[in-house]
Amino acid sequence: MVLGRPVADGDGVSSLRVVKLGAHIGARIDGIDVSGNLDVRTVSAINAALLEHKVIFFRGQHQLDDEGQLAFARLLGTPTGAHPTVTSRGDRILPIDSRYDRANSWHTDVTFVDRIPKASLLRAVTLPNYGGTTTWASTEAAYDRLPEALRALVEKLWAVHTNQYDYAADYDGRHDQLAETERQYRAEFESEYYETEHPVVRVHPETGKRVLLLGHFVKQFVGLSAAESATLFQLLQNRVIKLENTIRWNWELGDLAIWDNRATQHYAVSDYDDQYRRLSRITLAGDVPIDVHGRHSRVIAGDASRYSEVVVPVALAG
Repeated sequence: MVLGRPVADGDGVSSLRVVKLGAHIGARIDGIDVSGNLDVRTVSAINAALLEHKVIFFRGQHQLDDEGQLAFARLLGTPTGAHPTVTSRGDRILPIDSRYDRANSWHTDVTFVDRIPKASLLRAVTLPNYGGTTTWASTEAAYDRLPEALRALVEKLWAVHTNQYDYAADYDGRHDQLAETERQYRAEFESEYYETEHPVVRVHPETGKRVLLLGHFVKQFVGLSAAESATLFQLLQNRVIKLENTIRWNWELGDLAIWDNRATQHYAVSDYDDQYRRLSRITLAGDVPIDVHGRHSRVIAGDASRYSEVVVPVALAG
């Protein structure tokens, strides 16, 4: 039996409990009803758990609707627009709707822009009878476990990220078989072109830890050929998604997941046939990545200012 770790505050012990789920990633937060009315100590404890465990889960949050989820998100940060290019389905809340897209490949959200989001909050709305799990991987753990020779290489390496590599990209070449709704989604996803050069190793702005910045939006490594890039990308991705770096979540209605988008990749498993699956996602604004030498990511194409502010994190009071 895994016991929850109570979180102390200045007046005693809070009812919030952090239950660690894996050595490198994942924790469940018990003893709390999420809302926009939480006190600053509780919010600070939640943010601290997020930084330590990379992805945190809340069960039984049936009181939440979209407005409640947004109010809670505002306590943790500054919400972005729903998406840089997919704007037809909401301003702040992006429906993760299986009729349009299935994110069945490893990625960090919207790395094709310069201001990579801090975090995302995902709430289960409609679930299939089976399947539909989501898996997260710690890119901090992946970096920490690299041999010295690979660290020396990746700390000097930069990658080009673009939105040509969307959620429909992993359909095993079946693009001509995509449903019309999926075609429309893909067209909207690519309606404005974004390209950004990011360091492969970024320094996390809140923890100071080094993390790998990869995922399916990577087009090529700067200075390497397409063939060399593909080979090296697969080698590094395989490091990220080693099973000991991951956690897989079986969704239940009322679940809320929050992940640190700066220190994780995730994969929504498309294993539920033609059943309907819908979740509501709110994303929090982040900063522009910095490499180990203090250099910022570089915009090649696209202006993400309408999508998101650049938010340099500050410690929450408490």
